[in-house]
Amino acid sequence: MRRPSRRAALTLTTAGLLAAVAVPAVAAGLSPVPQGNGTQQAEVVGRSVLPSATFGEEIPSGALASPANGVATPFDAQPVQGFSGLLKDGDDWLVLEDNGYGTKANSADFLLRAIRLHIDPVTQQSTVVEGGFSLSDPDRKLPFTPVRADRRLTGADLDPESFQRMPDGTFWIGEEFGPSVVHVDATGKVLSAPVQPEGVRSPDAWDLKGATPTLGSSKGFEGMALGVDGHTIYPMLEGAVAGDDAATRRIYRFDTNTGRYTGLKGKVRFEVASDALGDMVALDENRFLILERDNAQGPASQLKAVYLIDTRDKDRDGYADKRLLVNLMAMPDPQGVAGTKGAFSTFPFVTIEQIAVLDDHHIIVGNDNNYPGSNGRTAGVPDDNEHVVIQLDEDLQLDPALASINARGARR
Repeated sequence: MRRPSRRAALTLTTAGLLAAVAVPAVAAGLSPVPQGNGTQQAEVVGRSVLPSATFGEEIPSGALASPANGVATPFDAQPVQGFSGLLKDGDDWLVLEDNGYGTKANSADFLLRAIRLHIDPVTQQSTVVEGGFSLSDPDRKLPFTPVRADRRLTGADLDPESFQRMPDGTFWIGEEFGPSVVHVDATGKVLSAPVQPEGVRSPDAWDLKGATPTLGSSKGFEGMALGVDGHTIYPMLEGAVAGDDAATRRIYRFDTNTGRYTGLKGKVRFEVASDALGDMVALDENRFLILERDNAQGPASQLKAVYLIDTRDKDRDGYADKRLLVNLMAMPDPQGVAGTKGAFSTFPFVTIEQIAVLDDHHIIVGNDNNYPGSNGRTAGVPDDNEHVVIQLDEDLQLDPALASINARGARR
């Protein structure tokens, strides 16, 4: 089937993201999404970039971070980097920063924050805007003493990798050091002690006390989806638990009303045992989108992809049913929004750790740029923070309850 013209603009009202972007026009009487001919299931229709050398609060950072890609350390201020979670916030977005420079040992001077970001695929420029919050523990809810005397939390205290907003405006954060889920208020203040899954501990866990870890370092809760009911969260491990097949990744079920895990939602088999989870988001009670990636960057990248999984396990093999939705290393770019008009656009970053659903046919994906260490886009040049809007031929059939939850978040 001939694809509709892309010269007109469409407002993505369900997400409030785009004022104008090169996608099909509804006003012209055309289908809002091309039906395709079976050869292209997804294409990039928007891109926005925040420069790598973006800094925030003027508190020195990076004393133990390694210089890389021509960038010297330490820094005079906090670098804005390490985006590992993405939530709509009115006309803007909240992006969750992770532990900083990659390890517990080198990130004690990186403040943990959620940054408010304006993402604009029209101008292709992202900007930091007023808002966001820093994580802190003034009420001494954590079962350990934070590094800083003022109890602002750093990358030596927790490793936040995913978050979800609750209807009351508080947040649950999935982190890797426990691994655990942590409840914080709208200002980032810890409300209760982190909750860890039974029998799963990383080498960085505060309660390990000489016991043998059952999970690799930096393999904890990387992705976390919010359920249809608005109070169940589904944290997913980045790596395999000891005793599981090496390619197995667990999805837990956690009831935020009771503060307890209620078993496993399912298990996912990764394409290669060494692949890592990047992020996840729910489509309905049983279907989720996940980011799966290898550990390479640039031309060496083999797998950077969005998969659709269904935890109902219809083939009864013990794993969620799984199929490829988007190959992030080969996205058609017919209008050249990523600079590759008529060819394939790539997203060649070692860590791709943000995904959100805009509507039934559009998703947004972002990288963690690991400033200054990663250089997947251009050898020797530190990666920027990038987001791409991807249009899908397939109808995601987002559950109306989740669409409503997203809308409530957007009207905060």
